[in-house]
Amino acid sequence: MSKEFRPDLAALEERLARTRDEVRAEAKAKRHAKGYRTARENLTDLVDPDSFVEHGQLAVAAQRKRREYEDLQINTAADGVITGVATINRDQFGEDASRAAVVVYDYSVLAGTQGFFHHKKLDRILELAEDWKLPVVMYTEGGGGRPGDTDVTTAIAGLHITSFLVWARLSGRVPRIAINNGYCFAGNAALFGCADITIATRASWIGMAGPAMIEGGGLGVFKPTEIGPIEVQANNGVVDIVAEDEAHATALAKKCMGYFQGNLDTWSCADQNALRDMVPENRRRSYPVRRIIETLADEGSFLELRPAFGKCVVTGFIRLEGRPMGLLANDCMHKAGAVDSESADKAARFVQLCDAYELPIVSLTDTPGFMVGPESEKEAAVRRMSRLFVAAANATVPIVGIFLRRGYGLGAMAMVGGSFHATVYSAAWPTGEFGGMGLEGAVRLGFKKELDAVQDEAEREKLYEKLLTMAYDMGKATEAAAHLEIDAVIDPGDTRKVILRALSSAPEPKMAHGKRLRFVDTW
Repeated sequence: MSKEFRPDLAALEERLARTRDEVRAEAKAKRHAKGYRTARENLTDLVDPDSFVEHGQLAVAAQRKRREYEDLQINTAADGVITGVATINRDQFGEDASRAAVVVYDYSVLAGTQGFFHHKKLDRILELAEDWKLPVVMYTEGGGGRPGDTDVTTAIAGLHITSFLVWARLSGRVPRIAINNGYCFAGNAALFGCADITIATRASWIGMAGPAMIEGGGLGVFKPTEIGPIEVQANNGVVDIVAEDEAHATALAKKCMGYFQGNLDTWSCADQNALRDMVPENRRRSYPVRRIIETLADEGSFLELRPAFGKCVVTGFIRLEGRPMGLLANDCMHKAGAVDSESADKAARFVQLCDAYELPIVSLTDTPGFMVGPESEKEAAVRRMSRLFVAAANATVPIVGIFLRRGYGLGAMAMVGGSFHATVYSAAWPTGEFGGMGLEGAVRLGFKKELDAVQDEAEREKLYEKLLTMAYDMGKATEAAAHLEIDAVIDPGDTRKVILRALSSAPEPKMAHGKRLRFVDTW
């Protein structure tokens, strides 16, 4: 019998309809008027067709004592959060690899605030993600905790919930991607910040407290748009990727997810011989390292994280012949590629992320070393730079080091796992040069006595240039390889082949007590 003739089925359909955009037309119109999408529009765009199994769709806010039930069904649909299980990128990676848990905050329901049943739904889906080892994609737009759930009479502060505990505990167990558009304050911001990868639109404001909490704490009166705008949160590293809008953010999330889902069968790449001319013959000239990355990687596969934070080191994902991997690279157009405190933090966190989810790492190194000096020390350089050694030395995934040009001092060692021999393979382009420190400084320091003994300034400079030339000759990549400090010097056009062959020869990642090492954010 058709459900339209059965009263019980007709009643169910009517009840479910109140959670959908067609019935919630007013809420939908408000979202569209702001240029935003509804929660269910984001959901539909994210997951594969007909794959979503929803949990807790019939929940409403715990406010039956203060509002009519039908009003709650429409205006507090799903208690402000859509949760369930679906597949993402199924056509590319197959059914098993594409399974994921999904959480979509609905700002049209009480400003996306977190209520009693809302948290029960969140706890349920996160516990399933933990038990079933499902990656999680979460849209976080919302205003934090909700004080108006009057039906709850058996709780005081509600701080015994497990949502934040389980979400944080998933770190290193399953990939977690957070997407934000609009306001994201308090508890919502805590969820956003705990994610492995954070994506936010340009129309995002993210803060650990919203205006009401700030004012209530006696800290002043602020507009929502004055708290954590995207410019601030991108520059300080809170946001990994800035998206243009929700559609772009969703596409980026699907692309991010793909790096953790496996290999792609089809790929293309640029002419690799172009790499031969990308490092200038003049060693003092800078060059755009992203051009090298995009040429080396499969076309369209490079996805950079945190480009506005720690600019001296580029971090991101690439594919080589469809295989996903992490990438580190020094950017010589910022502080000559020296590893400063911010970029050390950024690189350390990225190494741990790759290690937690078994992505091999390629390091394109061209650095004069760690950034030094009194100003650098004010940024806690000793602690933050040392952290990169700890993260890299404890990585269990293979690291391939490719020295594009300079490999100087401790900074170069940290870029490739803590030692040139911590890699499964270390190779240099012919432009490579090496030293325990920058060669200019090494000459001035090591030959200070000889230089000071020359009274004539012109003659002293002539001696300095002679000694520097000798240091350059000794530090050439071919000499470093001849002394077995690196494994090889290669034709830049062969870099892809060298990396893939090195990775194919490497063993599987080591295990820690039979379990993968857990990802703990370094910040």
